[in-house]
Amino acid sequence: MITVRNPVNHRAVLRAQSAPNGTPMMVANSVAEPLVIMVVAIASVSVALSTMPSHRSPPHHLNDHPHFQTEKRIGRFMDGVPYFIRLEEALAIVRDMPTVDSEEEVRLDDAHGRFLARDLVSLVDDPPFDNSAMDGFACTHDPNATYPLKLSMTGVVAAAKADGSLTVEHGQAVRIMTGAPMPPGANAILPIERCEVDEENQTVTLLEEPKPHFVRKCGENIRKDAVVLARGTRLTPSRVGLCATMGHAVVPVVRRLRVAILSTGDELKTPGTALKKGEIYESNSYGLAGLTTWAGHQPVRFDAVSDTMDALRAVLDEAAQTCDLILTSGGVSMGEFDYVRRLMEEEGDIKFWRMKIRPGSPPLFGDWNGTPLFGLPGNPVSSHVVFRLLVAPYLRHATRSEGPVEWHVRARLCDPVKSTKDCLTLRRVTLQST
Repeated sequence: MITVRNPVNHRAVLRAQSAPNGTPMMVANSVAEPLVIMVVAIASVSVALSTMPSHRSPPHHLNDHPHFQTEKRIGRFMDGVPYFIRLEEALAIVRDMPTVDSEEEVRLDDAHGRFLARDLVSLVDDPPFDNSAMDGFACTHDPNATYPLKLSMTGVVAAAKADGSLTVEHGQAVRIMTGAPMPPGANAILPIERCEVDEENQTVTLLEEPKPHFVRKCGENIRKDAVVLARGTRLTPSRVGLCATMGHAVVPVVRRLRVAILSTGDELKTPGTALKKGEIYESNSYGLAGLTTWAGHQPVRFDAVSDTMDALRAVLDEAAQTCDLILTSGGVSMGEFDYVRRLMEEEGDIKFWRMKIRPGSPPLFGDWNGTPLFGLPGNPVSSHVVFRLLVAPYLRHATRSEGPVEWHVRARLCDPVKSTKDCLTLRRVTLQST
């Protein structure tokens, strides 16, 4: 059981309890104090915890690591490639990659979840004219008047039906609807429930002083030509509505990156088919496709790739020609059949291999035929972790845009979490407010 102090309401306590293995792994950032953590989640149902000693060590290179004193083949092909590096170092390498400056225009109906490609300015003032915030009566405010005050009714102003010909003079009032333009001469509103109307004599008695603050002034929300939404902003439902308020029927958005997703392994079979001995259902591509959609981009799933260099090379070539990013799952560790790592050593360009995180330490990053490639672990939890920690930040960097909103809370562990020195450790938990 882990106790978490809510940063908004410090009296409320969130208790984080270890979650079952099936719970999705969320991402956590460590801080210097080993027992104080950052908890990150999409919702309050599942999070991850991390502890990391504050000791920092320099990045390793492959030939400096004891594994490769006997792995001569790997050392020869990957000499000088950063190996087993900290998350911060991996992110720095990822964020050094070029951005993708490609945009398109979409109608507002299709804009939800997209990222703005340019700053968006308002085409109009909002409100575009002074208007009433209440159903009531518009009149000229007289600071010397006493109330109740009887005025003559001279007309009605409705939203979208006012032509500006109706004016208000001293001693007069106009019935006005919410959103209707303020008639010339009027500068105050009194709500209908605070008035007594005499329809027969066409008079209205104001029971109290009318208020100027019931008038919404032109441009008090947004001024014309003002930058309201910045480049890279994710268009949520409320922001799509704001685009419409500003007068935009179409908006410039960042082109969704096409993300190739493929799993490797002879044992992987499509869900729904019969399994033979030694076979399992392929699941990682479906989870990674969901994460790609969550991040705002377009997943392109490939069938599972058999364990041969030729088969993998052919699929990677196709993915590089048709997609902006390649995600592979499995085949990146040090086994005999880890063909992703072997093929990238011999024919690709590896930027780094392995990170100091657990779970999720085996990933590699590089490019294949000029297309960025993340080699993710085959373990489903590990691949999820690496996507959240590494791939999602790359997507934000590449498109210069924000990602899905995550919330952070500071927490103190009540139970120990076993951690390897200088390694970011993540655990699944659930949060309950007490």
